[in-house]
Order: sequence, then structure tokens, then C-alpha cells
Amino acid sequence: MRHATRSSLCALAILSVLCRDVIRGSAGAELVDGYADVPGARLWYRDSGGNGVPVVFMHAATGSGRVWEYQETAFTAAGFRFITFDRRGFGRTLADAAAPAGTGADDLNALLNVLHVDRFHLVGTAAGGFVCFDYALSFPDRLRSLVVANSIGGMQDPEFLQLGLRLRPAPFDQMPPEFRELGPLYRAGNPDGTRRWVELERSSRPEGPRAAAQPLRNRLTLGGLESIKAPTLLLTGDADLYAPPPVTEMFAKRIKGAELFIVSGAGHSAYWEQPEIFNRAVLTFIGKH
Repeated sequence: MRHATRSSLCALAILSVLCRDVIRGSAGAELVDGYADVPGARLWYRDSGGNGVPVVFMHAATGSGRVWEYQETAFTAAGFRFITFDRRGFGRTLADAAAPAGTGADDLNALLNVLHVDRFHLVGTAAGGFVCFDYALSFPDRLRSLVVANSIGGMQDPEFLQLGLRLRPAPFDQMPPEFRELGPLYRAGNPDGTRRWVELERSSRPEGPRAAAQPLRNRLTLGGLESIKAPTLLLTGDADLYAPPPVTEMFAKRIKGAELFIVSGAGHSAYWEQPEIFNRAVLTFIGKH
């Protein structure tokens, strides 16, 4: 059953405290940083370990695994195993420029094998949502549930691409990332949070030669979403310039039983702009699966 929920602006959660390679969460969980060797790359990851059900977080193209700092404590405190990583070409992940680019879905699958994770919940935002859809179509048996937030999903339908051009005309891509991806309510009301988001965005791309952009395993289309069997939550903000509610509703109509959650006042980064509401919505959803 699909349903829409509207919420009010909330206070930001307290930042997790970084202590070298280990972070101590409020529930006593140790969030350990490490590297996993996968074909063509060494993926940087953060993992709380433990016996909780794993939840894996996939960052946007304007971030890295660092952006989930408002989710770390909330999910470990709820008893889940928190895992995130820097996708190839981002953050601290090291890629062999001479090796094939691989795909984000294959990198994720290889990382989970290294971490001895079987079935898990997958949460992605923005461009990370492209990889989430690709993974759901490629490795469906490993998913307990799927959450895709603030994403245009990587859909390649000609009419969908035309819709994107109408929503975001050519000068849009030249605007500062914080204008494109943070809602005006947040930028006006939280200058410190905006500065922190910009800091994380600017540090998300490594210096030096960049790895080739990763392709997807599947050609993603609206019709293809009908093949997704995992319980799915689709979330967006009503001030999202990329994926306003009508766009997200297009996905919800294609995925059987998908739930839809709209965050009032949020732009393209609901996980950051309104983390308490985002966390509550995702925890409530995955708690049912």
C-alpha cells in the first residue's frame, strides 16, 4: 500500500565525534574505518559491526560516506549494523585508473562479501539511488528492503529525460551545488549546517587522476522498476529541484507496494536537512521488514 506523509522542519541531530579510525556511538557501537579490496579498487568503508541487521547507505554524487554523520548514531542506537562506503571515484576510495571501471552494484556486492554480510537493508540518496535501483534489479535475493531518497533514479526513458530538461534547464547545472541540493528553508535557517554540507561536498572528490565514471549493470527505465520485488520506500522533499513529489510518484506507481514519504520544506538532501524526520521514516519502514 502506498501512502504519503508530510512532516515539519526539525532540529538537526548532534554530529558524531571522529576519533582517528574508530567512532564510539551513543549505544556503544564502534564504527570502524577500513579498506576492502575489490576488482580494480580499494573501497574505503565504515562499519559498526555487531550482530544487528545490516543497513547500507549509498551517498550522492555531491558527497562521500562522510555525509551520513547524522545517521550513524541513530541507526546504531536502534540496534542496526551501520555500513557505508565511498563509491569508486569519491572520497578515500582508491581506484586503479588502468582497470575497468566496474559498476557500483558489483562494488557493493563485493564489499558485502568481504564484510560477510548476507541480507541487508539498502538506503541511497540522489545518484546513490541509481546504484540502489541497479542493485535491486541485479541482486534481488540479498535485499531485505530498499529505500531510495531524493533521486531521479537514473531512468533512461526518453520522456523522462525530457521531463528533466523542463525541470532543470541548461544553466541549472552551473549553479552552486548547495543551491541545487539544499532547500531554501534550510539554507536560510541553518548557515552552519549549510557550511558543513559544502565542506563535505568539496572534500568528496579525491585529488589527482579520477577513476572512470562507473556504468550501470542495467538500462534503468520506468517499466523496469516493475521488476523490483523488495519492499520499497521512496522519499523526497517537496522543495527538491531534481526529484519533486510528482517525479518520485512516477517511481512509486511502478513498484508494487511501494510507500511514499514527502518531507515538507526539504530540498534534495533530506537526510541532511531534516535528519530526525528522515531517520524516523527509514527506521519505521525497515523495522517492518
